[in-house]
Amino acid sequence: MGVGRAHAVALLGLDGALVEIEADTASGLPAFVLVGLPDAALGEAKARVRSAVGNSGFGFPSGRVTVNLSPASLPKTGAAFDLGIALALLAAEGAVDAASVTGVVHLGELGLDGRLRPCRGVLPMVLAAERAGFDTVLVPAGNADEASLVPGIRVVAIASLRDAAIWHGAELDPVEVEPLLPAAAAPVDEDAGDLAEVVGNRDAVEAAQVAAAGGHHMYLLGPPGAGKTMIASRLPGILPDLDERAAIEVSSIRSLAGLPVGRSLATRPPLEAPHHSASPAAIVGGGSGVIRPGAAARAAHGILFLDEAPEFAPSALDCLRQPLESGVITIARAAATASFPARFQLVLAANPCPCGNAGVRDAECTCTPFARRRYLGRLSGPLLDRVDIRLDVPRVTAAQLRAAAGSAATSSADARQRVAEARARAARRLAGTPWWLNAHVPGSWLRGDGAPAPGATAGLDRALERGALTMRGYDRVLRVAWTLADLDGVDRPGLDQIGRALYLRKAAA
Repeated sequence: MGVGRAHAVALLGLDGALVEIEADTASGLPAFVLVGLPDAALGEAKARVRSAVGNSGFGFPSGRVTVNLSPASLPKTGAAFDLGIALALLAAEGAVDAASVTGVVHLGELGLDGRLRPCRGVLPMVLAAERAGFDTVLVPAGNADEASLVPGIRVVAIASLRDAAIWHGAELDPVEVEPLLPAAAAPVDEDAGDLAEVVGNRDAVEAAQVAAAGGHHMYLLGPPGAGKTMIASRLPGILPDLDERAAIEVSSIRSLAGLPVGRSLATRPPLEAPHHSASPAAIVGGGSGVIRPGAAARAAHGILFLDEAPEFAPSALDCLRQPLESGVITIARAAATASFPARFQLVLAANPCPCGNAGVRDAECTCTPFARRRYLGRLSGPLLDRVDIRLDVPRVTAAQLRAAAGSAATSSADARQRVAEARARAARRLAGTPWWLNAHVPGSWLRGDGAPAPGATAGLDRALERGALTMRGYDRVLRVAWTLADLDGVDRPGLDQIGRALYLRKAAA
């Protein structure tokens, strides 16, 4: 009968590649051969497609069926190719309009009764189809809202293979079926509290605003009950809303991770707080066969909070070192390499010792000096060297609590406005460069066009000469100083901003 052709999308990370599906039917012994580097889930499409075609009013070819997924060297994963395979097969048999099938991208997993099941990763797949020049996609009814988030592309929601075949010209009477919808997401309480609730720790409140304004990483060291988790949980609330590019990336990662996307793009920065038992693959992503985004990728354009950081496996912590520098997570496997965005802000929280009472007034620490060094030594020097702000967070005393009650606290709304103004100043200064936040600026710019006021770096230079700072630490102090200058509304960092930035760097050293 000839060769039927359809199109689908294969994902490697967030990058989608167009896949041409070719189906050929020929006489011979009954067989169904699927080639083109399918994974186990895709290899099982043979059984799903055979049953779905038969239960949708069509006869399955009695001879040899060969389906090729091209390019053959590109790994294909998941069940989203089912719909394209079935329609390419029907086009080869002449049951549907072959030209109509070829001009559309098909996404969806088939049930044995022919209904279409929602699948993960539809948003980045539709984006890839739009970039490839297609203007129409057929998706399961359960993914219609998510696919509609891509502007400029026609989304056709299909409940079953029979409906898809009728849309492509099959002469069948429509049969109404109940569409398969994704499970309703549990309601999420997005109210993480107000920054004004953090009382008695003015340095911590100011450091949180500096971190938010410049996109800096932060390390909080203090005993239990000092407010480290409270500060970290309120940090997303003082970040500005996501721009369109960031919103698309955040929503695409959620879709790929199987999280609900909804009818609109994400507008608020995400917060990811994995448990300290998380493995390296859970932190950065990976897995056998299907490469999934980890907590660091899901935290892109938001906050990755590692509470009780020394309790994490050192291998899980150190795998963050490269993403902190490059802003990209690259996962290499034998068959393919996938990349995920990783421009997140890392917030580490740690107790001063295993029992948490080291340095606490009127509390006895039962840890030996060796146990303390070993505990904090689980946070490697190279990792901490990539953290811009290191702050000691002591417990609040009764005197501080009474003093805070009589003064106006900084609310999240006020802090967010201040952060937005500081980021706007940085964006104007960095206009025409590839960077938009102070944390992204390289050292060559900081020591060149972005050099501080003359003589302002004298103390910083002495710290470098004494070995108290590495060259990376020197540049990170300069980045924080620029953020302080943006918050203060001055044109260039001076002695005051450099001194405060150096304090924020060394306070918990």
